[in-house]
Amino acid sequence: MIDTTGETIAIGRRKAASARVRLKPGTGKIMVNGQTVEAYMAREVLVMMAKQPLEVTGNDGKYDVRAICEGGGLAGQAGALRLGIARALTKLNEEHRVPLRRAGLLTRDAREVERKKYGRPGARKRFQFSKR
Repeated sequence: MIDTTGETIAIGRRKAASARVRLKPGTGKIMVNGQTVEAYMAREVLVMMAKQPLEVTGNDGKYDVRAICEGGGLAGQAGALRLGIARALTKLNEEHRVPLRRAGLLTRDAREVERKKYGRPGARKRFQFSKR
């Protein structure tokens, strides 16, 4: 969807995190929750993960990204941001779909935390067995 300001809007999700991404032509500045992506994500691996769709399509430095990330932790938010940017790039130019699909960036990672079961300390862990 393209809004009245000329920005392309997309949503990405991962684990319990979601990212609302706005993409517009610019200088390659990425802002997440009002901070630069380097300041917000803290770890270099997460920054690389968030920038991956732009590098795969060869658009690094061509678009400004504004995102609002909510829920989950930093790794989940980085994954949500990556999916949101990939979806926005696809909306902007359909030719980006093939390289993004090949890199696996358009697939939503559906893995969620398994719930804790009653009578156990965790989802699958058992209490220690004692014969006597």
